[in-house]
Amino acid sequence: MTYVGESRPALRQPEPERGEASFKDVVAAYVGLTKPRVIELLLLTTVPVMFFAARGVPALGLVVATVVGGALSAGSASTFNCVYDRDIDEQMRRTRRRALPRHVVTPRAALVFATVQAVLSTAVLAYWVNPLSAVLSVLANAFYVLGYTMLLKRRTTQNIVWGGIAGCFPALIGWTAVTGELSWVPIVLFAVVFFWTPPHTWALALRYREDYANVDVPMLPVVRPAAEVGRQIVLYSWVMVATSMLLWPVAGTGPVYPVAAAVLGAVFLVEAHKMWRRARGTEDLSEIQPMRLFHHSNLYLSLLFVAVALDPLLTR
Repeated sequence: MTYVGESRPALRQPEPERGEASFKDVVAAYVGLTKPRVIELLLLTTVPVMFFAARGVPALGLVVATVVGGALSAGSASTFNCVYDRDIDEQMRRTRRRALPRHVVTPRAALVFATVQAVLSTAVLAYWVNPLSAVLSVLANAFYVLGYTMLLKRRTTQNIVWGGIAGCFPALIGWTAVTGELSWVPIVLFAVVFFWTPPHTWALALRYREDYANVDVPMLPVVRPAAEVGRQIVLYSWVMVATSMLLWPVAGTGPVYPVAAAVLGAVFLVEAHKMWRRARGTEDLSEIQPMRLFHHSNLYLSLLFVAVALDPLLTR
């Protein structure tokens, strides 16, 4: 296993693609800068909370404005992240096909694109949703870019723990979009996403630990054995599941949410413990199978927030 600080062979630099990119390639490159799959996951923790806050179906126009503003905000943060991390993205297998490493988009153009998205997202949320949601969106963007990308990512194994706070804001934004104020209900959901983020991200980082090691990014799987990573994942998973059950008494949900949260949580814990058990016996990633837990974590969060949306619809 390679650890940060050890000598290691340099990862071969990918050859930049030559030739003039087509219009379709350029459009695809700009879309790629926004990390659409991340946007999809963030919106999945926004819209269901709006249903829960409305205790039914929220106004369509409000949902559209919140989704558009949230997508622009998340896209802006992701684009800023791509600009700042373009040096390490060019060296990592998982990221070297992005627009900036391939030189399809210039850093300056990407910065302009990110700034325009940030301005538009703030304007959309402030005008068509409410000022509080707009402020929360700006805070999430700033925390991801300044807190995680620029300050924490390359300095500490706790990078994703605290940097992941940015990804928790959509729960707050979805709630304030409907109610215009904060309460303990979205804070519980904020905490669920907070404790979900380390198991989700560390599983992915375990799969790509050599990439992170080669660019000196001290993700936990780079500086700790797989068994310790598995132990930390199990600990965070237990806290995540316990936190998810808090929504039942705090929000006074019907039976749909707590049953779904208990079943989904139990299945997730089984998967986390299985990965930990495999990691205790080997450092071979093909045997540890971290991507199995990574994909399962996506499914867990998706179904949990679907239950958040369905609970008020099915228990009227």
